[in-house]
Amino acid sequence: MHRIAIFTLAAAVLTGVMAPTAHAAASRIQFLSPSGNVGCQLGTAREGAFVWCKVNEHSWVAPQSDTCPRANVPGAIGEPGGENLQLAEGQAPCFGFVMSQLFFSGQYAPPTLSYGDRRSVGSITCTVERDGVSCADSKTGQSFLVSREAYQLN
Repeated sequence: MHRIAIFTLAAAVLTGVMAPTAHAAASRIQFLSPSGNVGCQLGTAREGAFVWCKVNEHSWVAPQSDTCPRANVPGAIGEPGGENLQLAEGQAPCFGFVMSQLFFSGQYAPPTLSYGDRRSVGSITCTVERDGVSCADSKTGQSFLVSREAYQLN
């Protein structure tokens, strides 16, 4: 009887240790705008859903700010003070630097979406519009819109 109790306890502890590892794997969705100039990645991590977008060529200047925390995009290696728009569940949109590439060609290129297409992860939804790519957090109402010509943080 004592051995069964120890075995049951060991199995419960092992299951508790192993379960978070299974859930820690992040999912990810990448896409390009119809022009191929805006690329975004949505994903999840333990902290929740997030999105970051890069604009390959743009005419605007990103504000110099350190308000975008390194952890604003869970699962990404990022720094404040970049040109990538970021939004994480429960956070305000901001500019930061994400060390990752989206603009590949060939078999590694993300899919190109059409105008009106949407992609969602958690409470974050991005929509490809004629005037740019908009991403919003349905929980907070926080959002951003980005294109070659302009950006807007809401």
